[in-house]
Amino acid sequence: MDFSRDTERFLEHLRLMKGASEHTLRGYGLDFQSFGAFKGEEEITKRLIRRYLAHLYEKKASNRTVLRRLSSLRSFFKYAMREKLVAENPLEEIDSPKKEKRLPVSITYDQVQILFAQPDLSNYLGYRDRAIMELFYSSGLRLSELVGMNRKDFDSKNLVLNIYGKGKKMRQAPITETAAQWICDYLSHPERDEKDSQAIFLNKWGKRLSARSVDRNFAAYLKASGLSDKITPHTIRHTIATHWLEHGMDLKTIQLLLGHTSLATTTIYTHVSPKLKREVYEKTHPRAKN
Repeated sequence: MDFSRDTERFLEHLRLMKGASEHTLRGYGLDFQSFGAFKGEEEITKRLIRRYLAHLYEKKASNRTVLRRLSSLRSFFKYAMREKLVAENPLEEIDSPKKEKRLPVSITYDQVQILFAQPDLSNYLGYRDRAIMELFYSSGLRLSELVGMNRKDFDSKNLVLNIYGKGKKMRQAPITETAAQWICDYLSHPERDEKDSQAIFLNKWGKRLSARSVDRNFAAYLKASGLSDKITPHTIRHTIATHWLEHGMDLKTIQLLLGHTSLATTTIYTHVSPKLKREVYEKTHPRAKN
């Protein structure tokens, strides 16, 4: 097997046959580069794989990184077996490390208000950024879903969004009247100059806004606000999910709104909220009401 050549073929297979995104392909490519650099000219064996994992841990790689590298190699060798590029799969007896369970970070409603007050509304781009924040908090979108939204996906009359999530699966989500009004005002803003007539959110050149730009803008607003630098656009998704739960929305509905495949993913929010923890404590502790 020629690892470099065959992984390139695998990436092309993912692109053409599986419709993998450029982001996904880039991730696979980086994982293969890492293993290829370690492997050198050595034959790929179970022993080499184990040495590679030990090497990653020596370099202080996180469990998340190790899991991703292993997953990429597993996917490749399944393809290699199917294409008869190898006689046996060197990953068969390799155990994966346990995945670290990270609780999502959320912020309070007061902190949401502080963050939302940062954009300069006398500035067209500031107006856009406030509309973005309102939409994040309204509907719990992923960043990729927000920047990928088109005008046709926004039903301002019925207050509904068509959202294309992971795997390009479409779901419908409600939007608050407040967020809908911000978007309508942004779309009709006199300074709006469209080079892309389909996209809702545009950069200063009138083209579709990128996820990286939203991240960069959030970082600037966070610095100005004095809030934790660990807050990201995804934090707002976690925040509204937590607030929904605190105000009585059931987990199944939250799962549907967020586009989670598994209810177990949504259940993690019950461990995040201090308010919910206190409510459970007071309901279950025999002396809590005394």
